[in-house]
Amino acid sequence: MPNTTRSLSLAALLTAAAVCAGDAVARVFPFGPRHRAVNDLANQFVPFHAHLWDLLRGRADGGLLLDWRAGWGTSFLPDYGTYLSSPFAPLVALLPRTDIEYAVYAVTVLKTAVAAAAMTFLLRRLGPGAWWWAAVLGAAYALCGWSLAEGTYNPMWLDGLIAFPLLCLVGEWVREGRRPLLGPLVVAVCWLANFYTAYMATLGAALVLLVRLATTDSFRVRTVVRAVGTTALGIGLAAPVLVPVFLGSRHAYPGVVREFDPAAGADVLARLLPATYTFATPAAFVCTAVPLLAGTLLFRRDVPGRERWLWPALCAAVALSMQWGPTHLVWHVFATPNGSPYRQTFVLSGVLVLAAWTAVSHGLPDRRALLGGAGVVVALAAGALPSPVVTRWALLLAGAGLAAVAGALLLPRRGRYGVLAALLVTGTLVGQAAATTAYADRERLTRLDDYPPLGPEEERRAAALAAADGWPAYRTDAGLPRFAGNDPLLLGGQGAAYYSSHTPAVLTETLTALGGGWTSRGRNLLSLDNPVTDAVFGVGARWRDGSVRRTETYLPLVTVRPPGPPPSYGPSPFRNQELLLGARVYEAPRAGACPVGTEVFLWAPDASGRARLGPRTADLLGGRPKRSAAMTSLGVQRTAGTKVEVPAGGRKAEIGCLDHTRLRAAVSALRTAPATAISPTPDGIRATVPATSGTVVIATPHIAGWRCADTPTSSYGGLLALPAPTSGTVDCVFRPPGLRAGLAGGAAALTGLLLRLRLSWRPRPRPETDGQMNR
Repeated sequence: MPNTTRSLSLAALLTAAAVCAGDAVARVFPFGPRHRAVNDLANQFVPFHAHLWDLLRGRADGGLLLDWRAGWGTSFLPDYGTYLSSPFAPLVALLPRTDIEYAVYAVTVLKTAVAAAAMTFLLRRLGPGAWWWAAVLGAAYALCGWSLAEGTYNPMWLDGLIAFPLLCLVGEWVREGRRPLLGPLVVAVCWLANFYTAYMATLGAALVLLVRLATTDSFRVRTVVRAVGTTALGIGLAAPVLVPVFLGSRHAYPGVVREFDPAAGADVLARLLPATYTFATPAAFVCTAVPLLAGTLLFRRDVPGRERWLWPALCAAVALSMQWGPTHLVWHVFATPNGSPYRQTFVLSGVLVLAAWTAVSHGLPDRRALLGGAGVVVALAAGALPSPVVTRWALLLAGAGLAAVAGALLLPRRGRYGVLAALLVTGTLVGQAAATTAYADRERLTRLDDYPPLGPEEERRAAALAAADGWPAYRTDAGLPRFAGNDPLLLGGQGAAYYSSHTPAVLTETLTALGGGWTSRGRNLLSLDNPVTDAVFGVGARWRDGSVRRTETYLPLVTVRPPGPPPSYGPSPFRNQELLLGARVYEAPRAGACPVGTEVFLWAPDASGRARLGPRTADLLGGRPKRSAAMTSLGVQRTAGTKVEVPAGGRKAEIGCLDHTRLRAAVSALRTAPATAISPTPDGIRATVPATSGTVVIATPHIAGWRCADTPTSSYGGLLALPAPTSGTVDCVFRPPGLRAGLAGGAAALTGLLLRLRLSWRPRPRPETDGQMNR
């Protein structure tokens, strides 16, 4: 037990030290001036963790089921299950909210260290070997290229890095017929933490279990059935979150469909080397000690034949499956990812480490086997040489690591030589991992979208939004310029901006019809700075031009519209806004120019460049299918006849001339019989409306899951609506689609687990009584 504790501690320590050392060398946050805010780390993970901080501290607008801050009101449980259900996520609440980036970084390092400890524990469970070798190989797994290059800015994926060794451990329990309760619980935790990478980890653990069954002569059909049952029970226990996540994806705006294009073989081999980076190749690097030891298996006559061949065969099979279209789809839940196409690479690193440990558990290799293993490593490196991905640093680090580890394996294994061997192997691990971390840090900033780090200006903006907050009387929009994809979650307020894998299709379609802009092919919605949509959605304060601007021209969250059909949108966003408002407020330009005194708006979704109206300019970034530029204001028309200059790509441009007097009159008319006692709740909304005919319209998207006191809901131009109740009371609740089915599945799985425990329970024989002993 002391050696196990030392192994786990050393593995975690080496891992944390290597990650932090690499970031320090690259002078990346929190060790230098370069920031980490790239892609989804800035757009999703930091803002979602900030929102979790608010939830845990009781400061959020909404609850676990419904989020009132982003996207004008969206389902939150699918986002929770996708981004925040890790057991580590709540730890961010231990730090101040202003330090949320520090908190996310700390959780990232902690997850990586826990993955190292989990793999180390598994290795010691699988077979004998020196405790420090287990620690080094466990840390090598956690410090694989996938972890350092991909997982570090997708921290939710790191739960899959932890899940793989844990699920392999469950496989051992299944093989031995032990832990009937703990096994399904571990599966459930892994799938709850991050279902996406847990799915990949489960496939990998299943392959490992098959190899273990074959190499230990313990293959039985009932063992396979028991494994399937354990996995099914665990996934069933997680169903209350998993089913809403699945259905949330089905209701989401569709992403782009891609065909898998396998990477060139030389590029794949190049990513086995340290200090390499590309976005569309598998980050397969793992410390040189791992492929060296795994390669020696092929030349070890002292290793049983099945282990000698099946483990290398498994490594090769997993590697090849990543390059073949059908198996690529199996690894990725039958859909090519929109982004990095090799998200299962950590499983390859895991099976390589297991193969290396198999070699260690049979004793260290002799010189013949060591020479053969070194030949395998050299051959792989030689195959990578034609790739442009290879750098001189990669070859130097790989060569030095091979020499150091091979030298350590040739040293005597006792006394000071044993210590020297441990230092050589450990130094190789930390040095290669730190260099790979530093290289990836630098390359990400030049190759991926990056965003500014949180600083004094963002803190000032958040403070100003908090001071202006009037929810639920009115919304406060985080406004423009955009800081990240989920500004309302990060900075505060209740706006249209929202970015998630679960962005509802109805929200994107409604925002687009009203002139809104987006990126990421419709899933990253931008704030729409427009007085008409602000009025409809109750935006009474908005960040603009460095300060919060207030307005009184807004409607309450709940309004009653006159009887009549709902709006039917057409191609013009200006006309669509008028239909949703119920009044004409735009004038058409005359001879290409707006009347003096009106505010000029340009809608050119495909334009990219600078639009101009006299001295006033606005930058547009459009171009479908990836981006759509938002309708933008060019200010008040001051001079008669001045026309708008539209940038390139603005063939679909349209100009609207907003009359603010008409807008104020329209808002006043809808306020004549206002709703009262409007009370949004963590799972719905309540209000009192006048006893009249017509349609109650709630300024939130009509997403699936709304129910209003046995009254059928409908869409009013994409907004939630229902017939005006005769009671005058509006009482709507939101239940994410799939929640009831998930709860039922979880209850069924729990019942099955208890039944399984009851059937497997065997009473202990009772000790004989004194009377019996005296007979």
